[in-house]
Amino acid sequence: MRRQLFSISIFAAMSIFAAKAQLPAPIVVPALSPAIVSTTPKAAPVIDSDSLPLTIKVLQEMKAANEEMLKKQEAALQQLEELQKAADEIKVFSKRS
Repeated sequence: MRRQLFSISIFAAMSIFAAKAQLPAPIVVPALSPAIVSTTPKAAPVIDSDSLPLTIKVLQEMKAANEEMLKKQEAALQQLEELQKAADEIKVFSKRS
């Protein structure tokens, strides 16, 4: 009798674990309607001679800002590499102790 109860309790525990392991029902998401495609070509932007110097100036400022950002990122990357080397050295020395 006792052995039968033990077998039943094991079976009950296994069925609980099996029930939890089942995957939830799939969620069905309806597809988007097809995009409307325009067949008319878009006109190219018109650049007049008055706005050209201003555009060049803005682009040069953007380029300078990008170069400055790249320098900062390079410095940060260098610091991270140095920290990684220091961490590797600490790991080596801690294994020797």
